[in-house]
Amino acid sequence: MSRKKKDLPTLENFEITGVAAEGKSLGRWNDLVVFVPYGAPGDIVDLRITRKKHSFAEGQIVRMVTPAAQRVEPFCQHFGICGGCKWQHLPYQSQLQYKQQQVVDALERIAKVPIPPINPIFPSAQTRHYRNKLEFTFSNKCWLTTEQMSSGEVFDDRNALGFHIPGSFDKVLDIKQCWLQPDVSNEIRLFIRQYAIHRGYTFYDIRNNQGLMRTLMVRTASTGEIMLVVVFGEDNPAAIHDVMDAIAQQFPQITCLMYVVNLKCNDSIADQDIVLHSGRDYIEEEMEGLRFRVGPKSFYQTNSLQAYELYKVARRMAGLTGQQLVYDLYTGTGTIANFVARQARQVIGIEYVPDAIEDAKLNSRVNGIDNTLFFAGDMRHVLTDEFVAQHGRPDVMIIDPPRAGMHPDVVGVILGALPQRIVYVSCNPATQARDLAMLDARYMVTEIQPVDMFPHTHHVENVVKLELKS
Repeated sequence: MSRKKKDLPTLENFEITGVAAEGKSLGRWNDLVVFVPYGAPGDIVDLRITRKKHSFAEGQIVRMVTPAAQRVEPFCQHFGICGGCKWQHLPYQSQLQYKQQQVVDALERIAKVPIPPINPIFPSAQTRHYRNKLEFTFSNKCWLTTEQMSSGEVFDDRNALGFHIPGSFDKVLDIKQCWLQPDVSNEIRLFIRQYAIHRGYTFYDIRNNQGLMRTLMVRTASTGEIMLVVVFGEDNPAAIHDVMDAIAQQFPQITCLMYVVNLKCNDSIADQDIVLHSGRDYIEEEMEGLRFRVGPKSFYQTNSLQAYELYKVARRMAGLTGQQLVYDLYTGTGTIANFVARQARQVIGIEYVPDAIEDAKLNSRVNGIDNTLFFAGDMRHVLTDEFVAQHGRPDVMIIDPPRAGMHPDVVGVILGALPQRIVYVSCNPATQARDLAMLDARYMVTEIQPVDMFPHTHHVENVVKLELKS
């Protein structure tokens, strides 16, 4: 016999007092912290408790009693449903303050090392249409909102082309307009959706893994170039070429038009053959006269304009004079490595993904850069004491790891190599703070610069400069 769930209360006149992780807000109920999505500090709400544990609870706002003075009207019709842009209801200046505090809290509570005053966060010049890459999913059973289900209306068209509902792999919200990319992205997506329906092509059934139209990736470069990759779930050449020809005719400005036939059970195309339909097989980004080729499988910072500001911070902190040997760890497609190469004697980049390393080498060749070396492999296995002995002790290390941060073995090699200066770029201040605690054995933090790459979200990049202790 299953245990009967306890009835959870609705709290009247509950006050939201702060912000929390993952873009949520928080308040207190008796001795518990309650995490609440889409709240703003200062809100007075009626709150339904949805989950109760020993040390915390979760709740949902059921009625706004008194909105916080700082609240603003969200600009997107999908706010609160699609799961993205969770801070649209907060003024951008408030978002920056909360992100700054997130960095402070991580460094003070986790790193627990001496730190200088933290520089004010760099805001993003664009707060809408700032992303250069979005991925959409086709579904034959679109997500219906509570209002739609209770309306009594019959929805004959259940086809969707949009984003997965958070926490639900098989539920997709049909997106009418997304404010994250330039408008051409919306135009392309809506045309493909309507054309597929007009031609009677099936949208993907995610649970049964069948259907022609599967996923869509749109990349829009700061140079104005456009890449479109259409992923099909069935190998139907006639239908595929019909769709691709229609897109090419409707949008001749697409620089790179490609498609994939993916018959696997997962959506990843990293191991799939990508077919060029028309145009060339890459688009280009540009920084300070450098051209960076971006292929369909390439990683590139998703906010192009703000990536330039981020890289300028990293380069300034590196303090390069043209004489230094630089190690660029987790180099990706070598964007930072090539960006700083003009100011260095040599740059050595290391990255786990072999395809990314090939992109890095290509970007060096395209830009006439001949003082870079790139190596592919697991950082723990490539960056060893023997590697440092062979290639030289670095004067500067630039580190830009994934969200999980660095493995302790990698930190150990860094402490053994003893570069004079380390520039640590992170998309996760918490794991960065953990790593700074390990580096504290030999290094002191001398500058901290948060950078906002993703307006209307809780995500923040942080750049830290460390100097070798005397």
